[in-house]
Amino acid sequence: MSSAAGPPAPRTAATPGSASASGGAGASAPGAASAGALSPATAADVSAPSGTTGAAGSTQRLLQLCVGYFGAYVLTGLVVKIFTGGIRQPRMTDMAFLANNTLGSMAACVIAVIALGWLAIRSARTVRWFGVEVPWEARFIIPSGICTAVIIPGTTLLYALPISVMVAMVIMRGSVIVISRLVDAVQIRQGILKRQVYREEDWAVVFALAAVATNVLLVPIVHLLANRGITLPGLSPKALTGAFDFVHSGLAMTVLGAYIVAYGVRLYIMNFYKNTRASGNKFDNRAFFAVEQIAASVTVLLAVIVLAFGPRMMGWSELHVVEVSEAIRHPDFTAWLSGLPFGAVAFFSVFLFLFPGRTATFAGLVNRLTSLLAGTVSTLILAWAFGLKPPGIADWVSFGFICVAVLFLWRAEERRRVELGAVRG
Repeated sequence: MSSAAGPPAPRTAATPGSASASGGAGASAPGAASAGALSPATAADVSAPSGTTGAAGSTQRLLQLCVGYFGAYVLTGLVVKIFTGGIRQPRMTDMAFLANNTLGSMAACVIAVIALGWLAIRSARTVRWFGVEVPWEARFIIPSGICTAVIIPGTTLLYALPISVMVAMVIMRGSVIVISRLVDAVQIRQGILKRQVYREEDWAVVFALAAVATNVLLVPIVHLLANRGITLPGLSPKALTGAFDFVHSGLAMTVLGAYIVAYGVRLYIMNFYKNTRASGNKFDNRAFFAVEQIAASVTVLLAVIVLAFGPRMMGWSELHVVEVSEAIRHPDFTAWLSGLPFGAVAFFSVFLFLFPGRTATFAGLVNRLTSLLAGTVSTLILAWAFGLKPPGIADWVSFGFICVAVLFLWRAEERRRVELGAVRG
């Protein structure tokens, strides 16, 4: 399908949370992809002078992408609740919605990139695969797409396995922020990234992680108050009871590990691509997105075939797997259409990650913080329009942390703008 994370799972408070055809850059995490293909020596062959990547994106373009991502994510948060929260009847199960929504968004992305002609990578260098000349970049963009295909079902499975949704969301959101910072550290050491990670960006990481983990961090305080007979609305002292039992589940730990590793490799690759554009190689985030989506879609299609027939042919009986299988074999095309906003999220998410002239830390923070804000807004709209549960105390505390992180990011952007202006001058 698309973005790093799969459709947001329905929540009782806020909904979780991508850019435009020109001007993205990205983040990638340490990890793996082919060490030989992404070695510093290879990067040096194609890297731009002084670690630059061509014309950096403007603050105006960055804000445009944030607005697009924010709007698409708000719509995504709304359709999740419309289909699974009882607003639309009959109510669709979470797994059935996730399957239909994911397939619909994937189809929308593939149709769009083909119709727009984004598949052609402008490369000054080619390699031969099975007797066919292909752009040099394909050898790491395609693995990035395969990682995306791991992330998509991984997201769904994390919500389906015996793991607290609260903890799952903290891990998924927090891992992107941490990985983005690690990517910068690794690529600076490798000589791939020449830009400095500003102190303001590091402070933004701290407050963003606090925002992501607010629900978990508040539980000890809630326990303390509950022992004194004080209760806070929307917060339960039993919220994390058994929440970490998943560490004893081999399947849960395997899925979680695969999700984090896949995201790490993908973010590393995205930033490698962004930070190694030579003067003869035009930075083309549209082509990156298109090739990555095709690779992801082919991989997911194979997984869909397995999930569709696995329960019958292999006797799988786990409830969530059966629900996904039924949803694949009996698609709800209205729910497929609900994937259109999430398909837009995928576009904006990748272009934010690939925003040129910014560090992986900055791009990852912008991506995650925008999604968090969108989740809060969609929850407010649902509470006002449909009488669903409004944001609780934890959500507003998280919102406060987000605002502080955004202030640090804005200061970092002002410094980066001065830096880029000096380079151009």
